[in-house]
Amino acid sequence: MEQLFKISKLGITEVRELSAKDDKPHIHDFEELLIVMDGEVEHFIDFKSKKLPAPFISFVSQGKAHVVKPCEKDGLCNMWMIQFKSEFIPETTFQLYSYYHDHANIEMQSGARFDQMVALCEMMYFEMQQPIPDFAVIRQMLNLLFTMIESKRKIAEPVENSLQKTQNITFKNFLKILEENFRRPEGVEFYSGKLFMSARNLNLICRNILQKSVSEIIETRKMIEAKNMLLHTGKTVSEIGYELGYNEKAYFSNVFKKKTGQTPTGFREEMHRLIS
Repeated sequence: MEQLFKISKLGITEVRELSAKDDKPHIHDFEELLIVMDGEVEHFIDFKSKKLPAPFISFVSQGKAHVVKPCEKDGLCNMWMIQFKSEFIPETTFQLYSYYHDHANIEMQSGARFDQMVALCEMMYFEMQQPIPDFAVIRQMLNLLFTMIESKRKIAEPVENSLQKTQNITFKNFLKILEENFRRPEGVEFYSGKLFMSARNLNLICRNILQKSVSEIIETRKMIEAKNMLLHTGKTVSEIGYELGYNEKAYFSNVFKKKTGQTPTGFREEMHRLIS
């Protein structure tokens, strides 16, 4: 996906076209939020398949293998599909990973709160139809939508076993410390020390939950912020690299290209071209 943000409404025609496809589990490089108002969906994710009746919400983080097969129910099937790059809401994305890493689907109840979520989707869709969409407004609405979903998720959160609960708490604490320190040139030992545990155990927890090492998660967070700064500030590549703990411009550029496939300057030029 080239765009930073995309929102689509799928009705009965689009659902029938999607259902006719013989889709296999796939992985994408963007985040995806599904808000299903009517019908039902068979969702394969986290190596499990489950058929869910509307209304429900599903958040699929990038890198997760999944398949969505929407189905009609009582002649209806309607849903919103929101897709966005991690750097679109960088301060929120990693929180979503910790919330939904093992509970992608959230069953909802019809009512005023769910209707408000649908209304937010409609407002974002309307804004995207404007000749020059205001992405700052869309970011605010998307963050508000996730805040409302999180409120519901806490109520519906299943009971965890003690080991899983401990690991989830540790992972969430790690992400909180990372959010406060990712701009510093700190490594695994810094974060494991803050959590009073060994680097090995922290790596095991991160691999279990996000299938990435601590170092990979730290670098991913830096790259998300680098994209955000390249897109939304006029700072030079050197200034951005220095702010994120890279003392040499060449090293920062090499890491950025290795992770994204583009140089920082190339990414900035492409994003500005897409937005304009």
